Amino acid sequence: MATEIISSSPLSPACRIASVHDSVLNSECAFTFHNPYTSPAGIVVNLSSFIATIESLALGNESQGLFVRIVKNRVPKKTTGETHVTKLGIGVEGGFQDDKFEIISKYSVVLLEKTDGAVAVAAESIFEKGTRNDFPMNVSSSVESIIHHAGVAVQQDLKAFELDEEKPVSNYSEGLEFVDNGVKVSPNPAAWKCQKTGDTNNLWLNLSTGFIGGGRKNWDGSGGSNGALDYFLETGEKYPLVVKLGTITEDIETADCYSYAKDEDGPVKIPCLEELLRKRGVNISGMRKTVKSTAELEVELNATYAFDAITESGAKLVPVSGPGLQGLQNLGNSCYINSVVQMLLSGTIPELASRYGTEVNGDITQHPLLKVSPTEAPTDLLVQTAKLGCALTSGVFAMPEPPGEVTDEMSPSNDPKYRIPPRMFKHAVGKDHVDFCTGQQQDAAQFLQYLIEKIDRAEVGAGVRLTNKVDATRDIPKTSGLFAYETTSRLVCSQDEKVKYKNNQPDTVLSLRVPIEKGEIVVKTGSSTDAAEPEEKRQKAEEEVPTVSFQACIDTWAEPHTIDGVRWSHLNNNAATATEEIKFANFPRYMMAQIQRYELGPDWTPRKLEVNIDVADEIDFSSLRSTGPQHGEDIVPDEAEGVNGGEDPAQPQVTIDEGAVAQLMDMGFGMNGCIRALNEVGGSNAELAMNWIFEHNNDPDFNDPLPEPGSARTNQSKNLDVDEVVVSSLVTNLVSFTADQVRAALKECNGVADRAADWLFSHMDDLDGAIARLSPNSLSAATLPLSATKSPLEDGEGKYKLVGLVSHIGKNTGSGHYVAHLKKDDKWVIFNDEKVALSETPPTQHAYLYLFQRIDSIGSPNPNY
Repeated sequence: MATEIISSSPLSPACRIASVHDSVLNSECAFTFHNPYTSPAGIVVNLSSFIATIESLALGNESQGLFVRIVKNRVPKKTTGETHVTKLGIGVEGGFQDDKFEIISKYSVVLLEKTDGAVAVAAESIFEKGTRNDFPMNVSSSVESIIHHAGVAVQQDLKAFELDEEKPVSNYSEGLEFVDNGVKVSPNPAAWKCQKTGDTNNLWLNLSTGFIGGGRKNWDGSGGSNGALDYFLETGEKYPLVVKLGTITEDIETADCYSYAKDEDGPVKIPCLEELLRKRGVNISGMRKTVKSTAELEVELNATYAFDAITESGAKLVPVSGPGLQGLQNLGNSCYINSVVQMLLSGTIPELASRYGTEVNGDITQHPLLKVSPTEAPTDLLVQTAKLGCALTSGVFAMPEPPGEVTDEMSPSNDPKYRIPPRMFKHAVGKDHVDFCTGQQQDAAQFLQYLIEKIDRAEVGAGVRLTNKVDATRDIPKTSGLFAYETTSRLVCSQDEKVKYKNNQPDTVLSLRVPIEKGEIVVKTGSSTDAAEPEEKRQKAEEEVPTVSFQACIDTWAEPHTIDGVRWSHLNNNAATATEEIKFANFPRYMMAQIQRYELGPDWTPRKLEVNIDVADEIDFSSLRSTGPQHGEDIVPDEAEGVNGGEDPAQPQVTIDEGAVAQLMDMGFGMNGCIRALNEVGGSNAELAMNWIFEHNNDPDFNDPLPEPGSARTNQSKNLDVDEVVVSSLVTNLVSFTADQVRAALKECNGVADRAADWLFSHMDDLDGAIARLSPNSLSAATLPLSATKSPLEDGEGKYKLVGLVSHIGKNTGSGHYVAHLKKDDKWVIFNDEKVALSETPPTQHAYLYLFQRIDSIGSPNPNY
């Protein structure tokens, strides 16, 4: 009967067959993190749009829909044998297999109808091999195409990482020098050891000399003894080819060979390997593999990322689970996203938990931001942010707390019903960004700033989905308002001591340089002296490492500094040196501080500073509040501003060193951005300019040319008429702006649509005021706002309490691993992707990002959110 109802439905002919080019969402609900494993109802996938949802959210504004229901269950099974991993994926051919369980899948075709606003099943019929012919052919074909489709998740995750990737033949293999020194390799593996350290693990044989040395050591001292590489360097880099002992078998091509040569420095093929081994007494006949290859270890590292130095390795951490204690799956180099998201959405910031989350054990399907059609949900940033926020705060997907310490075996990755993969969120945030759309590791601080900007833009266009919770008639406070601080610059002219005060644009992250020169040398004599630990780790634990106080970083940021070449309007626009001092105009509810732990090395690559930051639990910024003009100061007259087409008289106009520009461009940055950076630091210091670039390369105008002095980008360009077609297009696509605002932005940006859009979004905090300050030639009478008052920034007493950390492990911010530590009910909790546990020793000295909450706001969240 149900099959007949489905077959006769007018929706049946509209069913589509998914091709390999279609995006098919068949593993996760677009609105929640429900998947085929999380409930007996599984998920339903629309046979026309290929979008998966849970049943109650499937129809959107439609009255009917035809779906395939997918339900999966794991049944324990006996292990049948070893499998070999060749792809970085789970449950796919060649990937990591869930060997302990058998997956039982059930499918049915479902006709859903909406009655009185509620979604109900009108008909449902089992779909299996014996029933597929009971349905119309296009329905059966559609269902099978969805079931067997790789799906969006697999398409995004398995773009590469093949172990059988073709390795190049070493350029040094032909004619490789063989030193006939009589060295023979023992056939007994127990006799193999590093000739430098005596280590017996991870051993490599030099194919030229027969020297046996340990493999490369890792950044934290783990791994090999580095003996093989040290030997290559000590012998004048003459003998570059090595083979890993224990990987040599009769199938000689599977041996793990490596070239240390600088122009190769990677895995290679060596066609003459068998002959070279024979000369050292190695008979490959009957040899078996006894150790893992380098590539296998790399995949294994991705499969089970262990706790290490910053993740409190060695401590028996107590796992926790529940609302606000939900781990996030690492999608492959996505720990920077996970750490930032945990800091923002897991409850540490109650205003964002209120806006994007739900109550403990609340209904995650009723969030107002989810009120969009299923086809819009996967790419809607507010939907995906609410989806993530609800999952983190509700506890719906939290796994039962396991007994004992945190281990890889207890990881929630073992059960897909508890996994939270922020895949759609990552795509919604990063799809338009050149770096964040990739699968590579990125800088967490840059991602944080970009995410706040993206969310701000989305919130402005949210319409009725997002309202002020105190007064729906008032504007909504944007997410950036929780972190936004404004600074005031006090500039003193060197010629006559006249003073000018200038309010700077609000920012959301306080970037602090580490004054190494103010550091104190302390000896690290912690607990890392266990005899079982690698010698390298014990040595590193005893190294002399400078310690700099957080207060010293703040003082360095605020201390007066000299700016050359400032042109002063009261000096007829002549240049004079200025002394600038910066202070806070307001103290936001949350202060996010970034420690600049990275500097440029001699080879112009970023390197990590070996330094500890001494951070107190409470910080007082009160002495850094700007008090404005003081009695007795000789103030530059306000009427002097705006000379020369509105150019800021305090803006330095300096001579740019062409050699420094070339150095920066060699690093891969555009010419305009390099010139802008050098202009900000005096014109010639490439190192300071690079530091400025690291902080500002996401600014909307970073790659814009600097305006000519006195031209305000030339009045001629401002007199141009704008293309009304472009105006109409921007108004339609940007949603949040009026036609007059768009016209003003286009005139300001010489009619370039992309730059106009960036200008509008970058001035959203005070758009009317920004338009009012434009050159008159940019404005029409209709464009001028009725009011140019700026939305006030939140303010309070300048005393803060430390509530969150994001720490980084690795040589630079674009590699390594990120971990978050957050204060939960006065206890520190570590969030290491899916592993969540009580923290014993939060790494406050090593953090990259610090989150402080204003003490007078603790316990009193802003109700407008």
